[in-house]
Amino acid sequence: IWGGTFMVVAIALEGYGPLTVACARTTLGAVTLLALVRFMGRPMPRGRAVWGYLAVIGVLNTALPFALLSWGQQYVPSAFAGISMAVLPLFVLPMAHLFSDEKMSARKTVGVILGFIGAAVLIGPTAFDFSQGSLALPQLACIAASMSYAVSSVLTRVCPPIDSIVMAALTLVVGSICLIPAMLVFEGVPTWVDGRAGYAIVFLGLIPTAFAALLRVQTIRTAGSV
Repeated sequence: IWGGTFMVVAIALEGYGPLTVACARTTLGAVTLLALVRFMGRPMPRGRAVWGYLAVIGVLNTALPFALLSWGQQYVPSAFAGISMAVLPLFVLPMAHLFSDEKMSARKTVGVILGFIGAAVLIGPTAFDFSQGSLALPQLACIAASMSYAVSSVLTRVCPPIDSIVMAALTLVVGSICLIPAMLVFEGVPTWVDGRAGYAIVFLGLIPTAFAALLRVQTIRTAGSV
């Protein structure tokens, strides 16, 4: 579900700007999950600590990486964006060891080292080429999105007790609050684009955003961020 995101984002970018794509998928996903929360009668969280976590997770798990990936995919293939997510678990492992209840072992440490080498080979040396006309910045934007996801994963794990559906919905709401003003300032009010770009936006909001966010939160809260 998540892997298909990058191909669909590339299709959506045929008719919309990167901030519009990021904003539309986040807002549609938020509306979908809020409707689910209301339908199931799930309670809203209480306490400043929980809301503080939700605010930060919402930025790092939706607004920032969605914007970075949408912008980067204007210049790099969707395959590269998918490969850049290969470094996500490699970022998560050491952070989870330091900041959550998931400790690294010698075996995991070797795995991280080998993983970074593998990701570096897949991404290639052009990621560090900042000469004119290079794709270094778009590539680094995709990798930065992966880092953002990693931090949000650990925060999701250590967040105080909260219903998983409510958590997924509210983090998307936070992302929408951040992205809507940015979209209006830089790209204006969007209009429906006929063809596959418009349908790609709808698909992004419902499946790789709303459904994937719900699955991701549930998995992290029960099985761990690693």
